[in-house]
Amino acid sequence: MFQIGKKNTLKVIRKVDFGFYLDAEDYDSVLLPKRYAPENLQEGDELEVFIYLDSEDRIIATTETPFAEVNEFAYLTVKEVNKYGAYLDWGLPKDLFVPYREQKMRMTAGKKYWVYVYVDQDSDRIAASAKIDKFLDKYNPPYSEGDEVSIQIHSTTELGTKVIVDSLYWGIIYKNELFEQLSVGETKVAYIKKVREDLKLDISLVKSGYLNKISDIESHVLTALEQNEGFLPLHDKSDAEEIKNLLSMSKKSFKMAVGGLYKAGKILIENNGIRLK
Repeated sequence: MFQIGKKNTLKVIRKVDFGFYLDAEDYDSVLLPKRYAPENLQEGDELEVFIYLDSEDRIIATTETPFAEVNEFAYLTVKEVNKYGAYLDWGLPKDLFVPYREQKMRMTAGKKYWVYVYVDQDSDRIAASAKIDKFLDKYNPPYSEGDEVSIQIHSTTELGTKVIVDSLYWGIIYKNELFEQLSVGETKVAYIKKVREDLKLDISLVKSGYLNKISDIESHVLTALEQNEGFLPLHDKSDAEEIKNLLSMSKKSFKMAVGGLYKAGKILIENNGIRLK
């Protein structure tokens, strides 16, 4: 089904001097300007394109990819503010509009804000809202412990790191369970640790369960060894902060990983560190 604000796979139905017309079902056809068309595109070919409205509110296709599609969240920079609202850089020639009624506070040019991208039902125009709470936690989370999810890093709180889960729910990674640097706006794979009684989500960056966790941290240590010419100056007497700085993990996790790798015959334990076999 053809969707504005989303990627669509459409068939080329006609070539013209200034581009290609694509079959857009109920919308008849949509123009892909020549500058966005790949070389050797022909009538009958199918192509994945993003559909939006250009500066003259005409439906248009592009092979460029925006920073977020409709029904997604993004951490975007304000390019301009005028009497109508704010305009965000979202990776396309036409900036993303945030009307004043959808701003939690007046936006400022040059600053970044979390927004939700949506289609205005009256105009078919793509817009954004900074009032993101109203788009989250609408349904009971359908997760079980250990389920893999996609998270976006939202902010840091006293409890830990607040994240957006699958563009649908709030979640948190507790401070004492976080052993790597995370950047606001970053997207990562994570795992459900617990669905709480208040339906909020506790999130972990490693799979739940001792065996899975060991497997993940062993892999992390092996990668670090490979990137450091097969040697790390870390051992069971190393300071916990030193281990955290070098490997982004706790000392307890490091010792478990070293034990597992040693038993598997993958490393040697030396007086001043560990070495790949």
